[in-house]
Amino acid sequence: MTPLAHDELAAALDARLDPAARAWLAAARHETTTEVDAIATIFPAVGRHVGRGTLDPAAERGDVHAWTLDDAARTLLLVALGARAAPELAPLYRHGDAAERRGVLRALAYLQVEDGVGLPLIDDALRTNDVRLIAAALGPFALGRLDDAALAQAVLKCVFVGVPLGGLAGIEARVTPELCAMLARFVHERIAAGRSVPADVWPLIDRHPPTTELAAIEAELTNPVGERRQAAEAALAARAHRS
Repeated sequence: MTPLAHDELAAALDARLDPAARAWLAAARHETTTEVDAIATIFPAVGRHVGRGTLDPAAERGDVHAWTLDDAARTLLLVALGARAAPELAPLYRHGDAAERRGVLRALAYLQVEDGVGLPLIDDALRTNDVRLIAAALGPFALGRLDDAALAQAVLKCVFVGVPLGGLAGIEARVTPELCAMLARFVHERIAAGRSVPADVWPLIDRHPPTTELAAIEAELTNPVGERRQAAEAALAARAHRS
């Protein structure tokens, strides 16, 4: 879950840092506001100084939606730049490693950034197979700006690579009948291949249940091929469990 209020983010990070990390971050934030181009050398060093654990101590480290300490620190550094942040985003993203790119993507929700600056970064992240980058890309900035077709493709990408849909905060408000039908067709394809279906597709599909696609899925319950029949039974049982 994104701690959208800036003061909440700063407070959550402050509570997780030891005195040395807290002092380093304070100095780094000051330097970014006073030294031109300082962000380029500070940004890569963040993880080494503040750590890479989860911002929420209760979060599982493998949760791709969970913010990390370095995510939060990089976001606060970019916020400290104010209007100077926007032209720094593309170079920081382009030259950064995966953690630095994730920090740029997380920060978009906190910055005044034109679509022409932010959306190319989102598009690039969504072309990767890095589940943490994809999850970070589909934050509030993207959900507020991607058109329906682009968002539908992004959601389908999440399903293919294993990004849990339940962690996409606000996705429910963007679900369209077309997206539901697309996801249901994906489910049917998986069943036809005798494969399992991620259970978290069902809450989205059932926001606008696609009659034709669901009928095709239910028809698999009588398919003479045992693997397809079993896959349909498991998928529909998961749907019933989540309803």
